[in-house]
Amino acid sequence: MKVKITFDLPEDEHEFYCATKGKDMFVVIWNLQQELRKLYKYEELNEDEWNMVERLRDFLNDSLNENEINLNK
Repeated sequence: MKVKITFDLPEDEHEFYCATKGKDMFVVIWNLQQELRKLYKYEELNEDEWNMVERLRDFLNDSLNENEINLNK
């Protein structure tokens, strides 16, 4: 199956940008998730650092879930 998406530029510039940079945005989010996982699982953190990493991981995962974004697809 092929899909063709058409944009009316410059009106749809934001939508065009999101469509063309989507893979790059995915990579950034994936890397952030992996870095937070590494910190959570392997680093020796003090209590405040631990709480912040846990809070950020929860926020990222909740945001991904709320927007139905699965980084494993």
